[in-house]
Order: sequence, then C-alpha cells, then structure tokens
Amino acid sequence: MSVRPRSGAEVPELTVRVARAANPKGTTAMWVRDRLEGLWSDEDFVGWYPRDGRPAWSPAQLATVCVLQFLDHLSDRQAAEAVRCRIDYKYALGLELEDPGFHHSVLSDFRDRLAEDGRADRLLDLMLARLKEAGLVKARGRQRTDSTRVLSAGRELTRLELVTEAVRALLEHLATAAPQILDELVTADWSQRYGRQVRMCSQPSHPVARLTQVGADADVLLERVYGRFGEQMPPQADVLRRLLIQHFLTDARGKFRPRTERDGLPPSRIRIQSPYETEARWVRRGDTRWTGYLLHVTETCDEDRVNVVTDVATWVSEADSQALPGIHGRLKKRRLLPAEHLVDGGYASGAGLADADRNYKIALVGPIHNNNSKQAKAKDGFAKENFIIDFDRREVTCPNGKVSGNWNEIPSMAPYTVVRFGKRQCGPCPEKAKCTSGEARTINFLPRRIHELQERNRDDQQNSAWRRLYALRSGTEGTIAEFAVGHRARHCRYRGQAKTHVQHVLTAIAVNIERLSQQEPADSDYRPRTPTAFQQYLDAHDLPRPVWWRQGK
Repeated sequence: MSVRPRSGAEVPELTVRVARAANPKGTTAMWVRDRLEGLWSDEDFVGWYPRDGRPAWSPAQLATVCVLQFLDHLSDRQAAEAVRCRIDYKYALGLELEDPGFHHSVLSDFRDRLAEDGRADRLLDLMLARLKEAGLVKARGRQRTDSTRVLSAGRELTRLELVTEAVRALLEHLATAAPQILDELVTADWSQRYGRQVRMCSQPSHPVARLTQVGADADVLLERVYGRFGEQMPPQADVLRRLLIQHFLTDARGKFRPRTERDGLPPSRIRIQSPYETEARWVRRGDTRWTGYLLHVTETCDEDRVNVVTDVATWVSEADSQALPGIHGRLKKRRLLPAEHLVDGGYASGAGLADADRNYKIALVGPIHNNNSKQAKAKDGFAKENFIIDFDRREVTCPNGKVSGNWNEIPSMAPYTVVRFGKRQCGPCPEKAKCTSGEARTINFLPRRIHELQERNRDDQQNSAWRRLYALRSGTEGTIAEFAVGHRARHCRYRGQAKTHVQHVLTAIAVNIERLSQQEPADSDYRPRTPTAFQQYLDAHDLPRPVWWRQGK
C-alpha cells in the first residue's frame, strides 16, 4: 500500500448542504471539520507507507475515523457503517454522499501501523500542534497528572491453566506451520488435555499432578520444536519456554517438577500472566489488585481555558515517579512544558523535584512523604529533621550539640550520604533512648540540592497558599473517571502494550475533541436556566441556595 496525498480536499457542496439541513447546530464530527479544518493531512503519514504499491485509503481520513470511533464507542464494523451511512461523518471526512466507504478490516490494519515506532504519540503531537495554532492550548501554564489501572484483554488464569493454554497455543501454531512434528507425539491423552480452550473450576482435582504432567509434555514438545526450528523458534514456543523457567525446575535428584513457595517464584514484574498477552503484569497497590497496565494522563488546568489532555502513557506497572521523566520529555518535544506540574505523592520525590527543576524548569507541586523512621513515628524522639546538616563543612550536629565529621559517600548507598556518630558521643548522652537503640546514631540524606528541595517542599505543604494550589490537582480524578467510565479505557480493547497505548492515545484525542466542541462560542445566545418559583422566593428573602457549578459559582 502507498499514499497518494489528496490536494486540498474540500467538502463536496451537496454533502455540505444536506449535512447543514439535517444538523443545523452541527455535531462533534462536523465541528472537527469546521473549527480545525480536519486534524491531519495525508502528507503527515507519507513515511508510514512504502513509495510503491496500490494506493491506500487516505490515512488522514482513517485517523479521523479512529478518533470518532472512540468518541462514539463504536466497533470497527459500526465505524465502517457510520462512514457509509452517517452524513456528519461524510462531512467530517469530505466525502461524497454516494461514497461507499471501506471494509471494516482497514481500521485494524491502520491501528497496526499506529502501534509501530511511537506513531500513536506522533498522532497526538500533530493534534496538539493544530490546537496550539488555533490558540486552544499553550505552554508554560499549569498541568496535572494522575494514573489509573487498566485491565488486560485476557482473562486471569491459574498456574495450571496458564501452562496448559501455552502448550495448546503452540500446538495450534504447529498444526498449521509444521504438522509433521505432531504426528508421532500427539496421542489420545494429548487430545483430551489440549483439544479445547482451558477452562477449569475453582478447585480442580489433582492440580499438582496435572501441572507436573503438563510440564513434562511441554518439555518434550519444546525439544522437538527446537530440533525442527533451532534458534528460529516461533513466538509461542518462546513463551512456553519462559513459562517453564518461571514455574518449573529440576531439583537436586534430577526430578523435573513445579516450583513451590519454598523454591521461590518469579517476581510479578517479570511473571507472564497470559500466553497471548505476555506484556501484561499482575499488580498490587494497597487493596487493589489487577492484571494489566497503568495509564498516566496529563492535562492542562489553567483558569478560563478548556482542560486539554497533553500526554498519555501506558506503562507496565512501575512506580509512578518513574513515569515522570518520560512525560516531561514528551511535553518538551511538543513545546508544551508547564510552569507548574501538580502531582500526587506517588510522583513526588526529592529526585523528581530536582530533575524537573534542573532539566525542564518545572515547579513540581506534590506532597513529599514524611520521614518514616521509628523516631519520627514515635513523635517523641529525634528524627532526621532534628539534626543540623552543614554541607559546606561536611558536618552534622545532633540536637544535643554533638558534631560528627564522619562524612561518607559510599558507592553502595549512592546517591545517599552517610554520617555516623561515634560511640563516645552517643554512649554518655542522657537522651540516647530517644535517638537510637544501637550503639551510635547514623544519618542518611540525599545530595544538597535534592535535600534542600525536599525540606522546602515540606515547609510549603504547611502553607495555605500551597494547599489552595495543590487542591487543583483533585480535578484530574474527574478526567480519570472520564477515561475509565465515559470512554471505557479501564479495559483493554486489544492485546499488547503497544496496541493498548494506541487505544489510550485515540481516547485522549476523542476526549479533547469532545471537550472543545462543547464550549459555547463567544457570540452564543446561551443563557442560564431561569430560577424556579421556589428559587426566586429564596432569592427574594436573601436565603442561600445551591447553584450549579456550570453557572460559574
């Protein structure tokens, strides 16, 4: 397939006349064409296609259809039908009324292209650039970020179901690619174990014996596959091999058996949860547990402006703070870095404050967790905050005036600095019990710049102005709900992290379009609803009454 850019495609006159007659006030799809003149052009996608081949359907139109599909919660078949039948879709795409559209499988092929080489982010880049040109979003304002869980498309499997289904997936592949491998291997017992999808009750009979049998079958199968394909094994075989490593071992007696808790199971950050979605991970945060990914959403939150989603990130579970440098890097590339970035405690850290300030000139606004040492928790001992750290002299002074110059920057403790007081200093101290239970006190702290930023942040948290500013961060909870509930982003529509990220990018673009299209123009004749008789009575008697937030109070 190749791209043949269309030169300045305009909406056909008949399509305009019928669309305006049917929708005098317009629709969201029509707003995209009227206000933004379309989000993309075919020239933006030339590098995605080879130069030779049969001309493809316009990629700019396909990208617009994908966004409208997520805006209206349509399947691929329903979206293709909307292009054929809905007048506002034809208006947005600049099609003739008799245009037959395309087959629904074209959308799947286009999403496959989007999932490659960060192209989904490029799609969001182009939209934000268009919004900047239209004056709808600006840099160096105020933005906020939060995350939510995303459930994988696959169902949760027990260990027995997981390994059994992985064997069956490899058998399904070999039945087409190399059936000769199965001729002398598959028996009636194999057909009973792997002849259909694995669905077991909550308490299957003899689970350990069955898991051992499945592991032995998988070992024999992989040996034959390796003999046939060598190092070029199919992906299903590689997944099965990794599962055997994670869930089986050969013990000291040479017996091949399943791993137990005593043997040690692989950590959740590398453990495969499904043979069909190998990137999804089991995650536990507090009382919430799920298998899937984390979605990080960043949006603007300036006063008197529409909140625009400026970045989305789909991560395999890691600490929120590890996602922050990537978010700032993408915002810098888009020239949309904020002056103030509001985040919760999961993102805020001393290193994050320093990195945002040094590399991006961003004031990261978020609560730094308090000292969790036993002295700080007891609230009657001497915590780290009670010690005076002199970075110039490389000394630390304890609350009783003892000075330690034992300043150590141990490589294994990097980036922390370690200061130890001596036994002669702590031993005779009358308040030693409030300070340490050991022979002497040890203090660990971060480099000077990070330490000072942490302390300044903790002081700011006691300030009412800081609290009023940070209160704006709570608005991102509504955005998360808009993604998760309003646009069904909580559940993966596709398998794999790359395609799930495409889903989230298209959802973000759809959210932006929906928000912007619902804003009243400056010359609108909209007026708030007239108060009811009882509300007028309350106003006449100077009695307070609740006012809807959309009325500006």
